[in-house]
Amino acid sequence: MAFQETDISWRILRRIVREWRGPAAELDEVKPLVGGCINTTLALHASDGARAVLKITAHRVNRQFLREAHQLRMLRELGLPAPKVLAVHIADLEEPNSYLLMEFVEGVNLAAARQLCGPAEFDAIQEHLAELVSALHAHTAPTYRREGDDDREQFDAWPDFYRHVYEPIWRDVERSPQIPGKLKKQIARVHERLDRLLAHDDCPRLTHWDIWSSNILVRPDSAGRWRVAALLDPNCKYAHAEAELAYMELFHTVTPAFLRAYRHTHHLGDGYHKLRKHIYQLYPLINHVHLFGHDYVRPLAAVVERVARLV
Repeated sequence: MAFQETDISWRILRRIVREWRGPAAELDEVKPLVGGCINTTLALHASDGARAVLKITAHRVNRQFLREAHQLRMLRELGLPAPKVLAVHIADLEEPNSYLLMEFVEGVNLAAARQLCGPAEFDAIQEHLAELVSALHAHTAPTYRREGDDDREQFDAWPDFYRHVYEPIWRDVERSPQIPGKLKKQIARVHERLDRLLAHDDCPRLTHWDIWSSNILVRPDSAGRWRVAALLDPNCKYAHAEAELAYMELFHTVTPAFLRAYRHTHHLGDGYHKLRKHIYQLYPLINHVHLFGHDYVRPLAAVVERVARLV
């Protein structure tokens, strides 16, 4: 099959397959998948029937792949479903492409499952997702930090770390002509008050930090029960778990069935629904304006107005 949707050559892909499956292996088929902004994501089919997913960045040193490989291995070690890492390479003179090769996991994303499942089946998926997220959040640390970045800063105070994560993004958006001046001033007032607005009495908890529909693969198990088969694209941090929940609620990843099941093991403080959830939903929308532009200005404005009434 000809492949024309990327500048990654068939020769390069065949070499990666042979390093994975052995010198006699051949590459039978390549299919593009939805990937990130700085790399190409492909499904590779080898001649022996094996399949894998390849994230590859052409002619660029992309150390994000090392971090993602570390985090995928960590999730698997903790008993959470995640693709097995088959190989990872950072560009050098001999191989100028960075890539991450992972096992191919059968399944459909959560949005597709919503269309395929009945209400009871979808509730079961949500309950299983809550079980997995609860298990993830059960792992704690003494400081707030990015997982896998031991050389970077660690923070004792959660608002300091949260501001550290979003400060560069907010400063870029603050200069954007897409954002009305009044909206910028409202966001700036919230940003200045994070120490008070995000105060809580919990500890740093391990989070995936990007759980939304496309990063959740589900499928029926051997008994026909729909279950979560894999959590994809981790961006793990030791953070306040409520920030993860608010993100999942913002993008309609979870339903009341999830929240009921999650609360069996983790308490949500009184301030979560009243205030903190809305603060936590403000910043991912700032990031989406930063990444994707004008389409997210209206949703951002709606959340800012909601927050302004509360603070």
